[in-house]
Amino acid sequence: MVVASAAGAAVAAVSAAGAVSAATYLARRVLTPDRFKPDDTQILAIEDDCVTLLLTPESRQPGRYGLWLDGGEGHARVGAVLEVDEESGRVRRVLEGIDSGELRIGPARWNQYYFAGSPRDALGLLSRDVEIAGEIGTLAAWEVPAADPSDGRWAILVHGRGARRDECLRAVPVLHELGYTALIPLYRNDIGAPASSDGRYSLGLSEWRDLEAALLYAVDEGAQEIVLFGWSMGGAIVLQTLDRSWLSDRVRAVVLDAPVIDWADVLRHHGALNKIPGPIEKLSRSLIGHGWARRLVGVHEPIDVALTNWEHRADELHHRTLIIHSLDDEFVPVGPSASLAAKRPDLVRFEPWHEARHTKEWNVDPERWDAVVRAFLTEQTNSDRTNSVGWLSGSGPAPEDRSL
Repeated sequence: MVVASAAGAAVAAVSAAGAVSAATYLARRVLTPDRFKPDDTQILAIEDDCVTLLLTPESRQPGRYGLWLDGGEGHARVGAVLEVDEESGRVRRVLEGIDSGELRIGPARWNQYYFAGSPRDALGLLSRDVEIAGEIGTLAAWEVPAADPSDGRWAILVHGRGARRDECLRAVPVLHELGYTALIPLYRNDIGAPASSDGRYSLGLSEWRDLEAALLYAVDEGAQEIVLFGWSMGGAIVLQTLDRSWLSDRVRAVVLDAPVIDWADVLRHHGALNKIPGPIEKLSRSLIGHGWARRLVGVHEPIDVALTNWEHRADELHHRTLIIHSLDDEFVPVGPSASLAAKRPDLVRFEPWHEARHTKEWNVDPERWDAVVRAFLTEQTNSDRTNSVGWLSGSGPAPEDRSL
């Protein structure tokens, strides 16, 4: 009996250790930046106005996308799907243009942003490279000035987890049309940006300070009215900034594309997708948030995932917000976005999309995306300024004793 009890205890200990190891691995995967982006498709044939690619879940999607060539040295753009051959595993698409490099048969990497490079290179718009003084170092940013900067209208655009600033370029043309100066900054742990002390993401709970630095830069440059844009985790960063920053009163409105409204929901979703048992996924969230597990997870400070749940914190929102989110988002489920809009119909407008995968609403229907954003921002501009929040309604100057 004693031997059996000891054996049972040993098995339980091994099982517990295995559970902790699996949960630690999952937590590290979520928090560790993806540095290497391998080629993920093949160019199989090239014609004058179309290209044939290996059929993948991405390459078969409707809409407009890009192809990175030669390890990122070149770039081409593709459009509508012309033909899908399931048997041979091929898809033929319109070739919209070659931006750089040479298009040839061989490996390539799918570019969900469609555009590539600086605003000047990708959009033909005047832009400049600027530097923002951040909490842990200098952050590079693209600034696309408005035709008439004296209006003081700015938009700050925040890309998602593991993404590039290029992700934000799709919003720049409509912003330029509406007279906004666009600022597109890096944030900590991006390639080319300062790394945090642990080199880990904190799901918006530290990155917001970099967005605050961008807000301060914009204000110093004459911004009077600021709109924040966020894609995916960029949306989580925006929401934390609105909650924590002394500059949040400068923000007039918010546009979120496929945002992370609740990180716990996203983690549960990915646990289910990867067939990770529920208790393991729950343990991974617990490890992220406990100080004793910092070494296991690789973070210097615990991350309180509950603070990222804006379904539960809906009453704390104060800014008019447009949420664009696809019902077919495979990466960040749409449920929390729809729920938040239902809880705060006074502030949040929800625009559901169909067919688009994660953050690809613009790709699938760029005309509608531009129209929805244009209408929302025009409405904010034309609304009674006396109903605006913060400094715009005369609440006084910024507090002198606050700093980054």
